[in-house]
Amino acid sequence: MFRKVLFWLHLVAGVIAGLVILIMSVTGVLLTYEKQMIAWFDLRSLPVIQGGKTLSVETLLEKAREKQKKFPSSITFQPDSSKPVQLSFGREIIYQDPTNGELLGAGDLQVRSFFRSVTDWHRWLAATDSSRPTGKAITGYSNLAFLFIVLSGAYLWLPRVWTKVSVRAITLFRGGLSGKARDFNWHNVIGIWSLIPLVFIVASGCVISFPWASNLVYTMTGTPVPSPPASSQKAGGEPEKKKHGEKNSASKSGNGSVSVNPSGGSGRPGALPSPPENLSLAGLNTLMEKASRYSDGWRTVSLRLPPSDDAPVSFAIDHGYAGQPQKKLTLVYDRQSTEIKSQESYDDLNTGRKARTWLRFVHTGEFYGMPGQTVAGIASAGAVVLTYTGIALSLRRLFAWRSRRKRGSESASSEKTEKDKVLV
Repeated sequence: MFRKVLFWLHLVAGVIAGLVILIMSVTGVLLTYEKQMIAWFDLRSLPVIQGGKTLSVETLLEKAREKQKKFPSSITFQPDSSKPVQLSFGREIIYQDPTNGELLGAGDLQVRSFFRSVTDWHRWLAATDSSRPTGKAITGYSNLAFLFIVLSGAYLWLPRVWTKVSVRAITLFRGGLSGKARDFNWHNVIGIWSLIPLVFIVASGCVISFPWASNLVYTMTGTPVPSPPASSQKAGGEPEKKKHGEKNSASKSGNGSVSVNPSGGSGRPGALPSPPENLSLAGLNTLMEKASRYSDGWRTVSLRLPPSDDAPVSFAIDHGYAGQPQKKLTLVYDRQSTEIKSQESYDDLNTGRKARTWLRFVHTGEFYGMPGQTVAGIASAGAVVLTYTGIALSLRRLFAWRSRRKRGSESASSEKTEKDKVLV
């Protein structure tokens, strides 16, 4: 009886949330290598940089202000002078030649627009403006339903009797099948092999979608729950000034992309405010040189321009890819003394923030680099097939039920006719 009830709950949840789950799964596949694809297309849309001596930070920023009429909110360097410098003007990205300061353009805007559209579908079904909370709620509850479907499916997929034949039936694809038998075989086999990554991807999606699920992570790790993001975020997406003694790596990030966000979020760089037009650039190059020499083997060093002349200067040193917070170090320098005021890494976070950050980037697989992204992408593709075969099996069951009902009705009508003839 328990198995029967669980099966019908599994089926009903799949039918109700199936279409939304299918959309999230397809878009999840498309977003597998989003950052790598954007970087690849951006570089190929820009002029070739010959390399050479890199200009000072002050010179590059001044040249950027001359062209854009304002300072960028942050500037990001790579160790190779033949690779462009990245300037962030709020949410707009513009590339710059590090050897002469010429602005090279914004990269491949069509590719960026494509991935932005895919992300909008993935998060809130492409809803806009005031409709986004509704779209986010639909995807959130559908994701919660998907978690139940995955966990209940794990139980339903297990054979009633463990034999070599029964285990082979749910773990290996069988050729020569069609129709219901093929869909059932695919549904079981892909469900078994996708189970573990899907549990992490879907469960972490719930943590991203719901504040109560995010807070539960902190509670389970014995860590104080942070303040709600709605009250701790300004309109521009920049975290408010932290309370005395409170660590907040997002407020320290050199490019705004540290992904310790208790509300969920994407971990993408937020829109940082523009620095004042009369900001003094004196000494920034000295700090950049100190930050770049602080550790070896970095991939990028990002300088976030300070809001005033006497404010500390923040650097983000990234030794991995953008989605690997465990390989990022944030340094904050005193501008007057040029000494480090504070530093923070993933290891410095409390247990709750570590777990919350880990879940955010396990959702995309980025925490484990390209191999993790690949596993997440394959699991998302598996979810596409699971959703398709689940819906197909449900429709086959519905059509079979209607067919049986129709035959039963015709049989009853035929029996009544025969009975009437006998009475006559």
